Amino acid sequence: MRPAHDLVNGSGRGGVLRTHLDGPRGARVPRAYDRRMDSPASCRVDAWLWAVRVVKTRSAATAACRAGHVKVGGERVKAAQAVRPGDEVRVRLGGVERVLVVRQCLVKRVGAPAAALAMTDLTPPPPPREEVAAVPVRERGAGRPTKRERRELERLRDR
Repeated sequence: MRPAHDLVNGSGRGGVLRTHLDGPRGARVPRAYDRRMDSPASCRVDAWLWAVRVVKTRSAATAACRAGHVKVGGERVKAAQAVRPGDEVRVRLGGVERVLVVRQCLVKRVGAPAAALAMTDLTPPPPPREEVAAVPVRERGAGRPTKRERRELERLRDR
C-alpha cells in the first residue's frame, strides 16, 4: 500500500514532507497522473508510439513527427502533442499508413500483448498483390541457351 505522504525534493534525506491531496494552504491538487492508476490521463504522442511498439526507438518516433508523418485527429502534430484515450493517430511508416485509436496511455515500453491492448488498429488490409507470372527456368545442365531461347527469356523478364 502507498504511504499517505511522499518526500519531495530528495532521496529520503532532507526532503519536504507533503501529502498528495494537500496543495498550498491545504487545497486539493488536481493531478493528471495518479500513481495508483495504471496509466496517465494523457501522454506524448512520440512516447506512446514507442511504448506500443509502432516504432523501434523513441527518437524514430520524434523524427516521424518532425517529418509530418504523424497525425492526430487529422492534423499533423509535434512530438510533444498530448494524446488521450479515444484519439485517432495516423502514422505513415515505410509507405504504409497505419490508423490507430488510443485505448490506454503508456509512457513506458511494454510487451507485445500489453501493447495490443493499449491500442485499436483500424488499418485497412493491404491491397492484394498481383501475381507475377513465373519466369521459366531452364533445366540444370541443359547447356548454354540458344539465341532464340535467350530472346524468349529476355522478353518474359522485361514485361
